[in-house]
Amino acid sequence: MGNSQSNSTNPRFTLAKRAFTEKKLQDLKSLFDSLAAQSQSSGQYVSPSVFKAYIGVEGPLGDRMFDLVTQKRKDQKLTYEDLVIAKGTYEKGTNDDIEEFIYQLLDVFGDGTVGRSDLEAVLTAVLRNISSHESHQPEPSSDREVLDSFLNAANLTTDDKNSAENCLSFEEFRRWCAHLPSVRKFLGSLLLPRGSGTEVPMLIHPENIDPAVILLRKEYAWHIGGALPKDELHEWRLLYHSTVHGLSFNTFLGNISNDKGPTLLIIKDKEGYIYGGYASQPWERHADFYGDMKSFLFQLYPKASVFRPTGANSNIQWCAINFSSESIPNGIGFGGRVNHFGLFISANFDQGHTFTCTSFGSPSLSKTQKIFPEVIECWGVAIKRAQEDTQDRLKGTVLDRFKEDRHMLNMVGLANSSE
Repeated sequence: MGNSQSNSTNPRFTLAKRAFTEKKLQDLKSLFDSLAAQSQSSGQYVSPSVFKAYIGVEGPLGDRMFDLVTQKRKDQKLTYEDLVIAKGTYEKGTNDDIEEFIYQLLDVFGDGTVGRSDLEAVLTAVLRNISSHESHQPEPSSDREVLDSFLNAANLTTDDKNSAENCLSFEEFRRWCAHLPSVRKFLGSLLLPRGSGTEVPMLIHPENIDPAVILLRKEYAWHIGGALPKDELHEWRLLYHSTVHGLSFNTFLGNISNDKGPTLLIIKDKEGYIYGGYASQPWERHADFYGDMKSFLFQLYPKASVFRPTGANSNIQWCAINFSSESIPNGIGFGGRVNHFGLFISANFDQGHTFTCTSFGSPSLSKTQKIFPEVIECWGVAIKRAQEDTQDRLKGTVLDRFKEDRHMLNMVGLANSSE
């Protein structure tokens, strides 16, 4: 298998190697040897096809990733030094290092600019990866809507190089990453253990609800989940849906009353826009704003974005029930100020509004500031405690754990080929 030492004079390799322990370098050497063996290169290099299978990404994005990891040599050979340098960037680099790498990665066609066609190729690969385990095949038109939502979050501008299409500058790329944390997480984890950046919660809904009327599809859940900690990506349960329960504030409150954890409020209005907010605190009667800086607003369609608290104020969550004062409007909302919320739905559940909001740095979430809900749904976010996670790991039989270990070995080609 060889050892993790190298007589290389490459300064990038020398610097990257210092970031790892000797044990980690030995693990990287074992990984490289395994991938090189699958490449049938006499242990000298990893081929493009084996590398792309390892990271789980094919097509232009996989090709571009291989090109960057091999330092654009175009020799179709990934060496051990290449692997250590790339891993050093992904696992030990600064946030700036990683974002500079990702920005280069987005230029999948290698023309020096990041245009809409580049982003479309990247997002197609990302969304295909996220959707690969769906039990049913989504409608192509629906897939196109999701893809366009992510594309529309990018602010493409005219480039000085007379590019044939508008481009994404590095500064706009960083804003795009801030608004699409799930995409940033995915692209920043391609060399990390399989599954990093692709966590999608299990979406559970009552059997009497037609899945076709549910607003929160898997890709949107992944998008929202990019702004949440891992322990909140286990299971989301549909608590209220206006198609079944009616547009009723009282029914809404009754259905969610037994759920004291975080919730997702999602609205589709009569303009066809879909948006909402993540509430970290229960929906309970208050005469003023409450909540904490974990809450955020989001858009799903026709643009996908997440807007976290800016710290400009503490006007986060609003839930007023049965107040008679005009200064305390009955309903639920997020951010802004009274009668000028970032998002607000009146207690009648028949209208509301959304304004530009300094609390979250968000624009009006819909086509118009005054909104008329067509569908409202609310999901309860289950928090998986560390103790539960440990118990889950211990639940499996010895055989189950052996199968899991064997699967990981198969991924890097170390398992015995016979059963």
